[in-house]
Amino acid sequence: MTPPPLFDTSLARRRLARAHRAGYADFLLRRVVDDLDDRLGAVLRSFPMAVDLATPSPLAAQRLRVSGRAERVLRLSPLMEPGAALADPEALPLPAQGFDLAVSLLALQHVNDLPGTLAQVRRALRPDGLFIGCLLGGRTLTELRQAFGEAESEVEGGISPRVAPFAEVREMGGLLQRAGFALPVTDVETLTVRYPDPFALMRDLRAMGLTNVLTERRRTPLRRATLMRAAALYAERFADADGRLRASFEILWLSGWAPHESQQKPLKPGSAQTRLADALNTTERNSKGETP
Repeated sequence: MTPPPLFDTSLARRRLARAHRAGYADFLLRRVVDDLDDRLGAVLRSFPMAVDLATPSPLAAQRLRVSGRAERVLRLSPLMEPGAALADPEALPLPAQGFDLAVSLLALQHVNDLPGTLAQVRRALRPDGLFIGCLLGGRTLTELRQAFGEAESEVEGGISPRVAPFAEVREMGGLLQRAGFALPVTDVETLTVRYPDPFALMRDLRAMGLTNVLTERRRTPLRRATLMRAAALYAERFADADGRLRASFEILWLSGWAPHESQQKPLKPGSAQTRLADALNTTERNSKGETP
């Protein structure tokens, strides 16, 4: 049986559209676009054809074009956008082996079938093509989660799902391998943003389209008493000495290559020509402590 979807992707697109109409808060996206530029700078090649997969704004595609790292860039947007194609990250309209580079920034954390999306990306890459992207990780908004969880327990006697269960870095390498990527690499960076109060953070989340889109989200309005208690707990536990409050955004970076015969491959077991004991200048002993 197919499990029920975790995220309401239609609602996620509506929330993102609302954010753009009101003025999209792009400070986090601008930071990861800069990081993408740095990471691609370590790759000593250019890419004839690149695709931007559902990044919330055109910033990544624009940077690829301006930097010259890609000769041509196709932008697949989650919303109607001039010069871009509308696309759902879970049903990518991409030809097989049509691209040399695929990027996706802060777009995949609300995908219900992430392994399926990664497999589609892998299929769309030519041999030795590169995928590089980032999404929000499991420690994102840990302060907000803790404050709301305790406030709801105190005021309402239970906890409702409010913040998405983001991916963990230890899972991502395995997902890349399952999707068929070679040389998978994952790493994590935590960005701390400071706010005068929790309500300023909540306004930014709304302006980024990152409010609650869980299918099992609570449908009844949030009680004022719960909100005020959560704000108080947040201020008590996560304030710096100057009174400003910390909010954590964990960024999971992942990259992998479409397999190609020129890529490095691990040696076969038993093919080593030198013993580890010799390399370490130590005496080899068996499980009983005896010298063979």
